[in-house]
Formats: sequence, structure tokens, C-alpha cells
Amino acid sequence: MRFKLNKEEMKEPAKQVKRSEVPLEQTWDMTTVFPALEDWEKAFEDLAAQKDSGTRYMGRLTESADTLYEAVKGREALMGDLWKLATYAFHRSDEDTADPVFLAMKGRLGALIAALMGEDAWFEPEVADIPQETLERFMGEKPELTDYRHFFDNILRVKKYQLSAKEEALLAKASQIFSAPDEVFGILSDADMTFESIRNEKGQEVEMSHSHYSVYLESRDPRVRREAFASMYKSFGQFRNTCAATLANAIRVNTYNKNVRGFDSGRQAALFMNAIPESVYDSLLEAVNERLPLLHRYVRLRKKMMGAEELHSYDMYVSLVEDIDPHYSFDEAKEILFKALAPLGEEYVRILGKAFDERWIDWAVNAGKRSGAYSGGSYSTNPFILISWQGTLDNLYTLAHELGHSLHSYFTRKNQPFQYGDYPIFLAEIASTCNEILLTDYLLKTAEDDKMRAAVVNHYLDGFKGTVFRQTQFAEFEYLIHQADESGVALTADFLSEKYGELNKKYYGEALTFDPDIANEWARIPHFYYNFYVFQYATGFAAATAFAQAILTEGQPAVDRYLGFLASGSSDWPIDVLKKAGVDMTQAETVVRALDAFERSLGEMEALTEKLQ
Repeated sequence: MRFKLNKEEMKEPAKQVKRSEVPLEQTWDMTTVFPALEDWEKAFEDLAAQKDSGTRYMGRLTESADTLYEAVKGREALMGDLWKLATYAFHRSDEDTADPVFLAMKGRLGALIAALMGEDAWFEPEVADIPQETLERFMGEKPELTDYRHFFDNILRVKKYQLSAKEEALLAKASQIFSAPDEVFGILSDADMTFESIRNEKGQEVEMSHSHYSVYLESRDPRVRREAFASMYKSFGQFRNTCAATLANAIRVNTYNKNVRGFDSGRQAALFMNAIPESVYDSLLEAVNERLPLLHRYVRLRKKMMGAEELHSYDMYVSLVEDIDPHYSFDEAKEILFKALAPLGEEYVRILGKAFDERWIDWAVNAGKRSGAYSGGSYSTNPFILISWQGTLDNLYTLAHELGHSLHSYFTRKNQPFQYGDYPIFLAEIASTCNEILLTDYLLKTAEDDKMRAAVVNHYLDGFKGTVFRQTQFAEFEYLIHQADESGVALTADFLSEKYGELNKKYYGEALTFDPDIANEWARIPHFYYNFYVFQYATGFAAATAFAQAILTEGQPAVDRYLGFLASGSSDWPIDVLKKAGVDMTQAETVVRALDAFERSLGEMEALTEKLQ
């Protein structure tokens, strides 16, 4: 069910309530992780008391098959307990990032993580030193070890870049220091930074925040969009030097790690960890850059449809279709997603129901809540989702996206043992984006008229722009600043803004009026702290397009391949996991086909525009 609402009639985001005032049904159920804070504290104390236990196997892994197996299983038990503790502490802190109780809890846990990682640092180098023939003999003597063959193969693969056990321990114990830039940026952005209020369409003063920003950028009133943009970048502009320092230090961490391990570049180091050839990254940049005229064409269409003399960066998110703005209650969104994702089969839909019935989703809007949306959790917990529900079409897509992540996690953990119970980041954005594409297909098939159809096509184009073109722009910027740091260039705020501004002009073309403030956009992007993560949004969209097209055209055989992909976790190399499911990301053609799909939708939007005029 859905209803249509003009922007002028939309209720403005209310002043955010305190977390304690949020209805229970709008929150995730963290009692399934730990019933109460006291239970977390006890588990924390128990784990802290065991932090030295893993070292009793140091130097003994070649004693026997039983010793190796005991060491592996003991290590898993510690890691499983640690990530369960982390799930609770970090998720509870994200409910209200200013809550001192959970901030302190995160800090204590961070210290324990660093200590445990330090104590564990001997393990992989020692496994890597086990002769291959000894490993084979042990697996023959103890069949349970054969389940770890790929696990061992991956450890052996990284041996070339490993340091001594002592050096690995020193690096691991410094992990909390290395993560400080990201942590400082998160606190600055989500907890400490405030924004000037703006005036809504009625001229009333309203609150500005990260979660409200996207709503205001979709306003029909250009003044509201302009004021929201100005408010956001005034605050980030005031802290641009601080943001440059935190980002520069995050990049320096990556450069330091690549230097001490002997990689040629930070990008090589990051992609190597997931066995991704650098050629995949290069072919993405090349394919998207070759098709940038498509994005320029889209920008020209947007400018024409909006009747704007000048099109600004803050004009890139408002719907191109006037007098229609789908808006959904959370229950309506649930009903739509059940229908949209039905092509994935009965089992998938059943697990989807668990996500709602068992309160995996925290959809409240409250003061201090972490901005954005994500899917989290650990091997022994539910996969939890954080989102701030505003009822927009974009929210509907975001919920579909995060449910894709969570169900991917569910199927992986259900079908894989602990050592393969997570999926590498190269695969992480595929299931989420596949859900979005299936949602688009459903909304187009059920569109009531050309105007609704145009609204959905518009959203698809904007989503593609944001996921493929924009994330590739981010990827190009990230590679550029890593190269600069590795060459000794100082990553000052001026340097970062200059390079980001140049890229923005190249990607969006001459039809978009350049706003000087957009050159500071790098300052508010948390993904730049994730070390070559963003390119995988774009490659994930390409793989998801291939999966979704197969599911919708082939039916059950494609569904079976897809569910097999969801269940694979990290049991094989990421590229091979996809190949087994019928998608080859080593071929640029996979990205090109996704760009072809964008071009078809762009042509449809141009045709719909003519019909609706």
C-alpha cells in the first residue's frame, strides 16, 4: 500500500526525541545478544581473563594434528566471544553516540580488542611456516582439519607479506591507535558537530541534522535545498582542517602498513587481502570514465526537467517528477518488500519475516543516533539493521538494501562454519543492491500511471548515479590521495578540496554549476576511512544487475545459483564465489552491461518526460 503526498504537504521532521522516549517496537532487540548490561560486563570480564590463553599453543602447532585443531578451535571461541561483545557495545553506542555509558564501554572493548589481536598475532605467521606436507598429513590424520583447507590456503597466500610474530604482535597491539582517525571523525561528525537550523517551505525554523539533510535536499523549494546545503557545508567548512588531519592520518596508517609489509601501494595491500586483482579496480575506473557522457546526458536531462537556468549540487536529489512523492509508513514498506522480493523464493521470504518479527531493525529517529544506515551483528547474533525512518522512497530502498546485507549474513552463518561465516567486502554490496533492483522491477510493474513509473525510473537513475558513478568518483579520489601520500604530498584541506573539486567537474560535466562548497564534500564521507571500500559499491551494482536480470528471466535455476552465492561466505576466493554463481567480475563486460542498463533507463526517462509534458 502507498499514498502520494506533495512535498508541500509533508510533515516536517519533528524535533528529535531522546532515545529513552522511543517506542520499543521501533528499536532492535539487543536482549537477544545480552539480556542486560550486567551480562555484558560479566562476559567482558570472563573474556579479559582469558586473553592470554591462546599463547599456550605458541610454538607448538607442528606437534600434532590434535594440537593444531585445539589451537584453531580455541582461537575461534575467543574471537566469537569478542565479536559478540562488540556487537552489543557498538550497536548500543550507535543508538545515541553521546551516551557516556556506551562510549566508555566501546573504549574498554577497543582496548581489549587491541590486546587480544596482539596476543593472537603469532598465530598466522606460525601457521604459514608449517610445511605443506605437514598440513596435508595432519588433515589426513584428523579429518576435521579438512574443513580449514581454504582457511589455511589463505594464510599461506599472505605469507609473502607477513612479518615476524613479534612484529605482527606490535602492529596488532597498535590497532586501537591506528583506528583513532576514524573514531575521532565519527565523534566529531555524529556527536559534536552541530548545524544551523533552516527554514522549511512554510518559512518555519526547523532543525538540521545528518538524518534530516537528505529529506531537505529532496524538497521542491530550491531555497530549502540551498539552505540545507549551506548549513551542512558551513559546519564541515569550519572543521575542514580537522577533517583533513583525521583523513590524512587514516591514509598514513595505510601507507605505513603497505611500507612495512612490502606492498607496492596501499591499494594493492587493500585488494590483496580479499584476493582481488587490481585490474578489477582499473577496469571499473576505465569503463565508467568512458561512459561519463551518459552521466553528463543525465545532468542535462535533470536541468531541462527542472527548468533551471543553473543546476547546482543541491539540486541533484529532488525528484524530477512533480506532484507525486511516494511516502510510506514502516508497515507499508514491509508489505511492499515481501512482494518485491518474492522472486527470491519462499525460504528467502520466510527469513525476511524473521527480520521484522524478531526486531532485527532499529528504525527510530532520535537525538544522537548514528547517521546513515548499516547492517551489523556477528556470527552468534542476529544480523541487526540501523536506519532512521523518514518514510521516503529513498528510505524504502535503503531498507531493502540493508535487508539484503542482513539476509546475506543470515544465509552465510547458517550454512558456513565459523571460519567462513562472514563474506569479504568485495561481495558485501551485491545482495543489498540485488534487492534494490528487484524492488525497482516490482514498483515499475505495479506503477499506477506514467507519472508513478517516471518517479521509479527517476529513483533508479539516481540510485545508479549514486552507486556507480558517484562511488567510482570516490574510488578515483581515494586512489589519488593514497598515491599522493605515498609520493610524499601533504594531504592538506586545500589539496584535498582542489583535487575533489576537479573530479566533481569531470564527472558531472558543464551542465552542473560548480558550487565551491562541494569541493569540501570529501570532509563528510566516512567511507574514505574504510581503506578502498567504496569501489565495491560500483562493482557490486554490476554483479547485482547480472544476478537480478537472471533471476527475473530464468527463474528457479538462477534463484538456486543466487542462494548458493548467499550461502558461500568466505569459503572460496571472492572472484571464484561469483564465477560459481555465474557472474565473472574479471571481465569488464559485467560493468559495461550495467552501464547499458542505465542507458536504457535514461532513454525511458527521456521518453516519459516527453509524454508527461
